[in-house]
Amino acid sequence: MYPKSLDGLISSFSRLPGVGKKTAERYAYYVVNKMSLEEIERLVQNLDNCKNKIKKCPVCGFLTEDDICDYCKDKTRDESTILVVEEPKDVEAIEKTGRYHGLYHVLGGAISPLNGIGADELNIKSLFDRTKNEICKEVIIATSATVEGEATALYISGILKKDNIVVSRIAYGMPVGSSLEYSDESTISKALEGRNIMQK
Repeated sequence: MYPKSLDGLISSFSRLPGVGKKTAERYAYYVVNKMSLEEIERLVQNLDNCKNKIKKCPVCGFLTEDDICDYCKDKTRDESTILVVEEPKDVEAIEKTGRYHGLYHVLGGAISPLNGIGADELNIKSLFDRTKNEICKEVIIATSATVEGEATALYISGILKKDNIVVSRIAYGMPVGSSLEYSDESTISKALEGRNIMQK
């Protein structure tokens, strides 16, 4: 039987996505046996900073510690295009390609009626507000190639088409059901180049 504090640490690690009991035990043992007190204090401080300082950008939904995120503040970016993704990590995956220089919009998930997630639960309304200005010419939808991702893309496309906004969908050179975060830079780059205009 583990000491209560070690058991609690294992339990905390096991709640992380993709971390099973064995991996959680390895992490906990590493913290107890290998990490110095200074390293542990730094880890605790980083966790505290992430939880208390990071918030969603009120413009695009990406993560920031400031009033708005670095992408929205960057005046060198092309304001005529907005690329829509499900999660903040998808923004980083696309940025690594170095092929996209427009703005972003993070939905915070995808429409999933089975899980009780509708359009109102996502950061969609603010996207429509952003496209009402004359600067935005194209919205590129880069939601995942899943049933939920496709449903979200169709929903957004259907509404934006009424406002005469060009809506395109990135081409996926990856298996259906895959996620952006697990794709390499070359695949995402090709997907951006081969995006297609979505039909009504």
